[in-house]
Amino acid sequence: MVFCTLRFAPDTETWIEEQSALGGWFTAQARWLGARYAHGVDSVSPPSPWRRERGGLWDVGPHALSVLIPILGDVTSLSAVPGPADTVHLTLRHSSGASSALTLGLSAPAGAAGTRVELLGDHGKSVMPKWNDPVTAFRGAIDELRAAIRTDRPHPCDIRFGLRLTELLAEAESQLS
Repeated sequence: MVFCTLRFAPDTETWIEEQSALGGWFTAQARWLGARYAHGVDSVSPPSPWRRERGGLWDVGPHALSVLIPILGDVTSLSAVPGPADTVHLTLRHSSGASSALTLGLSAPAGAAGTRVELLGDHGKSVMPKWNDPVTAFRGAIDELRAAIRTDRPHPCDIRFGLRLTELLAEAESQLS
């Protein structure tokens, strides 16, 4: 399984399932900005060379995609544009016909950092609930992995999903080069 944190956090997992079942989404906006490498910010996190080298696209990009794809469908086309520092803007077309716009980065000013996903469609607007408990999400992932092994049924965040996320991020990165 691929550990896409919000797919295993109880509140966000429930929200994703509810929005997917509801359907009728026209567009979505996702902002996933961290301040890990912001100018003047002393990170308390341990050094992470791959994060500094690959930036927000590869660090937070999989998480944003893992929320949007189950709700809006697979990505059928994408466009990537660089922003300031390591920020990347993605515009996606989904198999449902919906589109989405993502802003991803790890170098945002501290006051601009945060995560938000907003869906717009037939039922109005829906905003992903806030979360702040990675330990519970990790425990949920372990429970889901055990269930997948016990039942011999693949989890939606299996290796095929991980491969698809990698393909999409590689396509975006190739457009930025």
